Amino acid sequence: MSDIKRSDIKPGLVVKIVLKQDQRSGKLTEGVVKDILTKSPTHPHGIKVRLESGEVGRVKQICDEA
Repeated sequence: MSDIKRSDIKPGLVVKIVLKQDQRSGKLTEGVVKDILTKSPTHPHGIKVRLESGEVGRVKQICDEA
């Protein structure tokens, strides 16, 4: 269960996400949040976001403000 809540994530925040194709390896991709795609306040696998690069994945870590 991920302990990151939707309310913790804002557009412009630098986060590390796991992409769908990287879920088995656990490889993280860093980027800046553009959109929050998960509607519920929490999700067991992490809040799904779209980065400014267009990549979509679930937030595993929050880094810093951009």
